[in-house]
Amino acid sequence: MGRQGEGVDREATGERQEGVSEAEFVAYVRERRASLYATAYHLTGDRFEAEDLLQNALFSTYRAWDRISDKAAVGGYLRRTMTNLHISAWRRRKLNEYPTEELPEPPATGQSDAMRGTELRTVLWQALARLPELHRTMLVLRYYEGRTDPEIAEILGISVGTVKSGIWRSLRRLRDDEVLAFGRDQQECFGELVA
Repeated sequence: MGRQGEGVDREATGERQEGVSEAEFVAYVRERRASLYATAYHLTGDRFEAEDLLQNALFSTYRAWDRISDKAAVGGYLRRTMTNLHISAWRRRKLNEYPTEELPEPPATGQSDAMRGTELRTVLWQALARLPELHRTMLVLRYYEGRTDPEIAEILGISVGTVKSGIWRSLRRLRDDEVLAFGRDQQECFGELVA
């Protein structure tokens, strides 16, 4: 008879722990959703793709929540998950964009995007969108996530030399971008972008 009571207590405790875990997860996401969304947006360059990427990463993290012993490392786990999901998606994607001499007109939207608060930020994202996805991902990992070259190489599965040359080429393309430098001193313009 004592064993039945113990089983009931364990079941109730298990349910309570599961409820606590879910509450911890929800609290974590509410507290950090803006920075998580920003990371997803920086990786994808598109608001809707960022939302999908973040949702998939949160789903994966939620499933693993009870196995994550160090809750302080959840941010890194989530960013790594987003990066891996993004890399997997663009590796599977067929090339459906072809380079042309003229850029297409950006779609007109009636909504104001919180990530595009200034004209400079909008121009920057347009310039970043013109970079190859691998190079854009390297820049996001370096300048928005603060990763080192060896960390970026490990995340992307490429050599450190490839990371260094890719970042160098990307920054050079941004420096030489006529739209970014239009009407401004090139050094001043570039300095604001990487600051």
